[in-house]
Amino acid sequence: MKRTRLALVAVAVLIFWASLLPAYAVPPTATPSPGYEARLQEQRAASRAVVAPVMKSRRVKRMRAH
Repeated sequence: MKRTRLALVAVAVLIFWASLLPAYAVPPTATPSPGYEARLQEQRAASRAVVAPVMKSRRVKRMRAH
């Protein structure tokens, strides 16, 4: 009887301890797809090409009147 209780307590402690560990599983939908990655890189390259450089406004020096 004592061995059975000790075994059950040990299993319960192990299950509790294992539940505290983080899970590192990756869902099957999160695996990289070569076609999607290629389209994503193409889209990023196109969005970088469209952005025009920002021009700074020139300060005009005014002449002082004496």
